[in-house]
Amino acid sequence: MTLRTRPPAAPASRTAARRLRALRHSRFRRFLVGQSTSLLGSGMNTIATAFAVLRLPGGGVDAVGVVMAARILAVLVVLLLGGVLTDRLGARAVMLTADLLRFASQAVLAALLLTHSARIWEVAVLAVVLGIGEGGFGPGLTALVPGLVPAEDLADANAVLQIAQAVASVVGPGLAGLLIAVSDAGSVVAADAVSYGVSVVALAGLPLSPPAVLRRGLLAELAHGWAEFVSRTWLWVTTLHISLFNLLLWAPFLVLGPALARQRLGGARAWGLVLALYGIGSIAGGSALIGRHPRRALAWSMAASAGWALPAAALAARAPLAWVAAAAFLAGGGAAVCTTLTTTVIQREVPAGIRGRISAFDSLGAFALGPLGLTLAGPVSGVVGADRLLGLGVLWQLTAVAVVLALPSVRRHDSSRAPRC
Repeated sequence: MTLRTRPPAAPASRTAARRLRALRHSRFRRFLVGQSTSLLGSGMNTIATAFAVLRLPGGGVDAVGVVMAARILAVLVVLLLGGVLTDRLGARAVMLTADLLRFASQAVLAALLLTHSARIWEVAVLAVVLGIGEGGFGPGLTALVPGLVPAEDLADANAVLQIAQAVASVVGPGLAGLLIAVSDAGSVVAADAVSYGVSVVALAGLPLSPPAVLRRGLLAELAHGWAEFVSRTWLWVTTLHISLFNLLLWAPFLVLGPALARQRLGGARAWGLVLALYGIGSIAGGSALIGRHPRRALAWSMAASAGWALPAAALAARAPLAWVAAAAFLAGGGAAVCTTLTTTVIQREVPAGIRGRISAFDSLGAFALGPLGLTLAGPVSGVVGADRLLGLGVLWQLTAVAVVLALPSVRRHDSSRAPRC
């Protein structure tokens, strides 16, 4: 009789190297440095701009809302154009132009703030320019990464980028607060401009990606992109799922969360802890995905989206701070898994020639209802109550996840058999 023994475990160093093999590729490392730096700048920007507007003549909460809304609307308006241009001109060229716009907008704003000559309307106009750059950059991101790493390392590359975004979301606001305390908002905006400059240098060093041959007009190419988008049931269903989640659950959570934290959890510090734990959870979720490539990636991503219901459920149940923070940590982990796996599936299954437009429709569909949810959350909670509104959002999310997973196009979707385009 022979004894069956397990093969010896691989050394920890070898396992770690295998998990981080996406970093072996110099082009991806270069892009990661630029992207991480600009993400950190963006994480600092929101805080800096808000404090800058509050200190301007005529500034206040309403003015902050106008500036933020102008930026978001510009992103949404430009997304589809960014998708077409990405497919027509190549991802790198469009992203480079977008980062130059973002660099210019923040450099001008920093100069105005540092010379104490900024006015509200100027900040709003520059926010629009910044939003145009962000709307142009987004579709290119999904299209560019598959050209930086081999297909087998694509999921790991997306996980690393997700970790970078999560780190920036945690570190950026805190760093901005420290810099504002010792200096002023103009200095933080100047640092944001520099971060976009670093991204410009990183992108400029990458090889040009071959553009698709698009001979039709803008509207015709958008129509073609839309036809390709709706022809993939798994794609439009998951996009609709995230869109309704943003409207019915996440927007009320973001609007009502600070008020409920002030009433029950201890105020701004408590809410800051909740958001920080969400970011740390995203880091943990992205880290856990590195080196792991589930066959049913789409089903796993949709299952992970159920995690977003946890912090809202904890708030609605009037749970103590520790439970809300723990729920936010789990939600962050689920967010990283959902985002990373969905992005990887799109990159693997959508041909390069339409990837920019598909990404644009996906992003627009996912976030278009967010501003409406942010606007309606306060008035609706005044009618039905904050706890009940959050509870309804939780019920919707869990039901929607179950329905989406019940669809064969999602549940049986196997991205491991998809052609690498």
